[in-house]
Amino acid sequence: MSAPGAAELAERLAAGRRADLSLLLDFGGYRIRVRTNSAVLRDKLAFYFKDFTAAGAGEDVTVIALEAPVPDLTDLGAPLAVKPPDPGKTRIKEEYLDLADGRVVRKRLTGMVFVFGGGAHLAVGPCVANDNQVVNFINNRFIQQALDAGCLLFHAAGVARSGRGLALAGFSGMGKSTLALHAMNHGLDFVSNDRLMVRRNGALAMYGLAKMPRINPGTVLHNPALAPVMSEAERRSFAALPPDALWSLEHKYDAFIDQCFGPGRFRLAAEMTGLVLLNWRRDGGPLAAARVDLRQRPDLLPAFMKDVGLFYSEDGDLAAPDFGADAYLELLEGCPVYELTGGADFAAASRLLLEYF
Repeated sequence: MSAPGAAELAERLAAGRRADLSLLLDFGGYRIRVRTNSAVLRDKLAFYFKDFTAAGAGEDVTVIALEAPVPDLTDLGAPLAVKPPDPGKTRIKEEYLDLADGRVVRKRLTGMVFVFGGGAHLAVGPCVANDNQVVNFINNRFIQQALDAGCLLFHAAGVARSGRGLALAGFSGMGKSTLALHAMNHGLDFVSNDRLMVRRNGALAMYGLAKMPRINPGTVLHNPALAPVMSEAERRSFAALPPDALWSLEHKYDAFIDQCFGPGRFRLAAEMTGLVLLNWRRDGGPLAAARVDLRQRPDLLPAFMKDVGLFYSEDGDLAAPDFGADAYLELLEGCPVYELTGGADFAAASRLLLEYF
């Protein structure tokens, strides 16, 4: 028995469930229609994407999100493969199977199943309890079309002013999202939290994701604009912790940009005028900044190059994209790149960002 195509599998998993409820999202002109059988899920998604909801007819892609029991994938005709854990991690989170025209992915912990390819874009399983995974799937449909259109994926946050943007990247734990939120206190707009898609479109253009930054309690305590994110009782509790314990917490909050900084501050696109790489450390002395040549500093490439992951599937009708180091270097030719070293100083770094504009 051979594995079914993506569209066939999606139809099989959706059988007997009507996705009659609808939500239209507009990501900078790319419109995604979400259809679901759950009013609770629709309302959750409408609240999360409230800055990006749209009205009217017409969409570029339709995502079906079905509230259902954990699907049975034992009859696919081939076993699911295990996605190895990310570097430094041990937990296996996902299993997948490549289909003739797409892919099926199962989340091990939640049982959520995602099918995409051949015109199908399906999330099925306990969606309401795992609406964050549905949010990610919707955003990954936007990433798919951006990469198919010639973008490269950056592991970076983004900020902008008057249509001109800076990408903020760094090695794990450097605080790119924290810096982006500090910079917003100086009047900059938010473009993206953790992913940017970048391409040449005449000028260098960067596109963000409609995903709220997930921040730790230390970030909240050190940025007054983020006060609405936690209660006063939580604030007192976290403030009493030693600094090392505070920064090592795994607790995360969604920071809604309009709630913390006011409406109209979340932009999904900007001309990319520079790349700032955080290579600092806590208690590392005074902040230092220097412009660097990436062709002379290949050690910095892993700070922003990002694997496309399981939720991108090559379109058989298109030439296979080049996501190698040379492609990134060619894309960034002529783009100013700055490395920040020394001690982590978000206030001083925010002022530097203003100069880089």
